Amino acid sequence: MSLSYQPTCSIDALKARAKLYIQIRQFFAERNVMEVETPIVSKAGVTDVHLSSVQTLRHIHGKLQTQYLQTSPEFAMKRLLASGSGPIYQICKVFRDDEHGRKHNSEFTMLEWYRPAFDLKALMHETADLLQTCLQHRFGEVSPFILSYKHAFQDRLDINPLQATLKQLKDTANRVGLNLDLGDDRLAYIDLLFSHFVEPSLGFDAPVFLTDFPPEMASLAKVKLDEDGEEVAARFEVYIEGLELANAYDELLDAEVLRSRFEADNAERAKQDLHVMPLDEHLLAALPHMPECSGIALGVDRLLMVAMDQVKIEKVITFPAEIA
Repeated sequence: MSLSYQPTCSIDALKARAKLYIQIRQFFAERNVMEVETPIVSKAGVTDVHLSSVQTLRHIHGKLQTQYLQTSPEFAMKRLLASGSGPIYQICKVFRDDEHGRKHNSEFTMLEWYRPAFDLKALMHETADLLQTCLQHRFGEVSPFILSYKHAFQDRLDINPLQATLKQLKDTANRVGLNLDLGDDRLAYIDLLFSHFVEPSLGFDAPVFLTDFPPEMASLAKVKLDEDGEEVAARFEVYIEGLELANAYDELLDAEVLRSRFEADNAERAKQDLHVMPLDEHLLAALPHMPECSGIALGVDRLLMVAMDQVKIEKVITFPAEIA
């Protein structure tokens, strides 16, 4: 059998990626945000039940250890913030096991940056400026639209995900033809409805900044009250043409709260027969020393997909996992 040696992307895509990196680096240089580099392999991995870390083995001083390829540079970058780095960004490879498809590859490129003293509104403005820089050739003026997670659900499904009971979510799923049995996992039903009926409609008239997620989705973000007095996660995601590009947090600084979230994740992992992850004690030690800040992770490959008007990630990366 003859094997193809050629990349799945075009040479034009290689040139577009190189230009995009120049634009990103110039954007942050003009704002005095320092580029940093951190390890991609560490002793601790992400506990999120919906993410699976790629495991690897390596010797440290002759002792064989199980370690993990990063799903994001977040933990290490926060250790730098706690050490006085000031505003920082990084362009790096990240890994999520067995994520493959039209918009997924298990190895992909992430841009992540952190802004001490920025609230989420300030970070939204900066993100909009970056999108303007990188996408103006396709869209001209980039004017984002801000929409809450709750109102996006209500507009499309006439249900408030912050208050809906498990039965109401199941009934809604059945009403729209999603006849899947997800047991008693309320968040799974919310995610199912979101991925099928909310996400695909976002960001066609303008980029959408989706804010105020259900508090159970806080991850490493703070929790706050919205305008209706309901608890929400202080975070936003960016969508263009139904594609999620970025995920931002008003960063949680309470180490004990974060430890409890990690432990709850691991308890759920054990319940689902998933690998229980070692906690990043370095991160937990660093958190009380971190400045108030907001941070965001943006998928560079997806940004390039939008910039080149492509719908498959293989058209903007060289060698997907299947042929790497």
